[in-house]
Amino acid sequence: MNTGRSGVPAGVKDWAVAVGVAATLLVAGLSENRSAMDADPVGYSLLVAGGLALAARRRAPVAVLAVTGLCAAGYQALGFDVPAVAFLFAVYAAVRAGHRIVTVVAAVSMLAALPLAVFAMSPDMSVSEALARSRGALEIAWLVAAGAAGEALRQAERRADEAERTREETARRRADEQRLHIARELHDSLTHQISVIKVQAAVAVHLARKRGEQVPEALLAIEEAGREASRELRATLSALRDDGTASPCGLGHLPELVERARATGLDATLTVEGQRHDVPAAVDRTAYRIVQESLTNVVRHADAARASVRIEYRPGALAIRVDDDGNATPHTAPPPGVGLLGMRERVTALGGRLRAEPRREGGFTVQAELPVDHTP
Repeated sequence: MNTGRSGVPAGVKDWAVAVGVAATLLVAGLSENRSAMDADPVGYSLLVAGGLALAARRRAPVAVLAVTGLCAAGYQALGFDVPAVAFLFAVYAAVRAGHRIVTVVAAVSMLAALPLAVFAMSPDMSVSEALARSRGALEIAWLVAAGAAGEALRQAERRADEAERTREETARRRADEQRLHIARELHDSLTHQISVIKVQAAVAVHLARKRGEQVPEALLAIEEAGREASRELRATLSALRDDGTASPCGLGHLPELVERARATGLDATLTVEGQRHDVPAAVDRTAYRIVQESLTNVVRHADAARASVRIEYRPGALAIRVDDDGNATPHTAPPPGVGLLGMRERVTALGGRLRAEPRREGGFTVQAELPVDHTP
C-alpha cells in the first residue's frame, strides 16, 4: 500500500480530499440555491458526484477530468452558481500524471461549455451576460494556476527520480571499483604465497614417497589445505571480478550447470515447478549462484551418487532446493565453509531465507526462498 511521508495511506488521503471537496461544493450549492433544493436534486447530486470522483484521481486522472468537467457543466446548467472546484483538482492531478495535451483540450472545452451552460439556463440572457456570469477570466486564471502547480510538482518528482538514479549509479560504480581493488590486492598478496605453499608441500610429499619414507600426516594436511585454499581464492576472485557480464548465469543457464555436474559422474536432475515468470536480476543471479555452490560442494565433499535441484515459482517468491544422498548426517555436520557463508549473505541481502543442513535420512539439503516482489 502506498503511503505518504506522514505514513497515511494514499487512498485514505484521496478519499479525505474527495469528501472535503464534495462537502464544500454541496454547502456552496445550498447557500447559493436554497430555493432550488426541492426542484433540482440532480444538481446537488452532480455537486457531490464531482467531488467524490476525485478519490480516483491517481488511478484514472483522465477519466476523473472528464467526470468532474461534465458534473460542473451539468450543475451550472441547472442553475447552481458554484465554481468548478473539483475540475480544478482534476486538472492538477492530470497534469501531474503527465497528461498535458488531454488536460489542455479538456480545459478549453470546459471554458467553452460553462458559458453555454449558463446561456442554456437563461435563453433570454445575452452572450456578454452569459460570459460575465460564467466568470471566464477567473476560470482561466484558476485553470492556469492548477495546471502550473501540477506541472511544477511533476517536474520536481522527475528531477528527484533522476537524482536518485544518479546516486544509485554512483554508489554502484564505487562499489564495483572497490570490489576490483580488493580482487587485485588479494591476487597480488595471496595467490603467489599460496601457490608456493602448495608446490613446496607437493614436492616434499613426492620426495618422501620416492625415498620410500612414510609421509607425515601434517604434510599431507598442508598439501590438501594448499589445494583447497587455492580453489577458494580462485572462486573468491572470480566472484569479486564478476560484474554480471563476465560469465553467463541465471535461471536460464541452470540446465548447463546440472549437465556439467552430470559430467563428473553425479546423477543430477533439475525440476522446475510453478508458472514461470520474470524475476529481478538480483534474484536470478543469486538463484544460479546457490545452485552452483551447492552442486560444487556435492561434487567436492559429499561423496554423493545423486543430487536433485528443484526450482519452484511461487506467488511473490522463488524457492530453490538442492538435495544429495552424500555422507552428511545430523551428527557429522561439517562447519559452514566460505561458500555457504557467502550464499547466506547473498540470500539475506535480498530479504530471503536460507536453510543448509544435513538431512535426517542422510545427505545434505540447501533450501532458499527469495522474494521477487520487493527485492532490495
